[in-house]
Amino acid sequence: MPPPSPLRLCLSGDALVANWRWLAAQGGPAACGAAIKANGYGLGARGVMDRLAAAGCRDFFVATWNEALALAPLPAGVTLSVLHGLREEDMALARSIPGARPTLCTPQQVARWHAAGGGACDVMIDTGMSRLGLDYRTDLAAIPADLPITTLMSHLACADEDHPLNAVQRDRFAAVCARIRADRYSLSNSAGILLGLDYALDLTRPGVALYGGVQRPQAEGHIAQVVFPQAQVIQRRRIRAGDTVGYSATFAATADMELAVLNIGYADGYLRGFSGRGFVVAGGVRLPVLGRVSMDLLIVDATAAPDVGEGDWIDIGYDLREAAAQSGLSQYELLTGMGARYDRVWV
Repeated sequence: MPPPSPLRLCLSGDALVANWRWLAAQGGPAACGAAIKANGYGLGARGVMDRLAAAGCRDFFVATWNEALALAPLPAGVTLSVLHGLREEDMALARSIPGARPTLCTPQQVARWHAAGGGACDVMIDTGMSRLGLDYRTDLAAIPADLPITTLMSHLACADEDHPLNAVQRDRFAAVCARIRADRYSLSNSAGILLGLDYALDLTRPGVALYGGVQRPQAEGHIAQVVFPQAQVIQRRRIRAGDTVGYSATFAATADMELAVLNIGYADGYLRGFSGRGFVVAGGVRLPVLGRVSMDLLIVDATAAPDVGEGDWIDIGYDLREAAAQSGLSQYELLTGMGARYDRVWV
């Protein structure tokens, strides 16, 4: 068995479930699903699914059929919607995973599925994002009347803002729902849930908020941090006034100081945007990042933490909103960019 990684993600199952339950309550009578694409937004899709399924979640969403295959067999009573459509080469797999459904996104995909015998499916309608989906103006005739649609859905482009397109998309989708029969209708992502009950419909599809992302003020104080990255110290060292730190010598010491070198870098999702801006925490003390973030290494000022030494675990400052402001990255990038070298530990 290989040794433990010098990197780990401490993942709070309690916070994950609490976030889902709060989001479910905001949607009123609507069922609340969970987007677990991109390996559960970096946390590990299987661990996320198992914990949310145990809490009562029944509707999950991934991007591709390979992601669906990695989750098979599904927990009892759970269904999985594959959002990125149905290529010809996906057909065999789409029929082989019990509980998994394609989300049909083009007239060609609708025809392909229908011609192959159909079966339960979801359909995406584009109401203003110009991304995936059948055009609400021109493509509805491509949906056969006998197509068994489990969920007819659309996706909000600007739900994290007070943007007029939100209401426009809601109204466009309502008009589509009046024409196309489905078992249920779904519009709201994480931010959309907080636009009001007239956006919730029958099923909500939160993603980033499950994992600690705060996109609208209403979530302040209700959405808890789920991901807590930690890295081990490889070396502690002392430098003298005038010594430089890291690539391109972007930091020069003005006095003698102590450094700690940590086993984390941009290959692990701690990107160069944190250079000279980020921080780590040791014993409750914030230690600033010095110089540029390297591919595998991070240098911090450990002068204020005299007890930190080789082998110690250090908390990486990773409150999603604060880290986004420091790095220039979005909360989505911060979550999904965490690499494979972390041990993922549910606590």
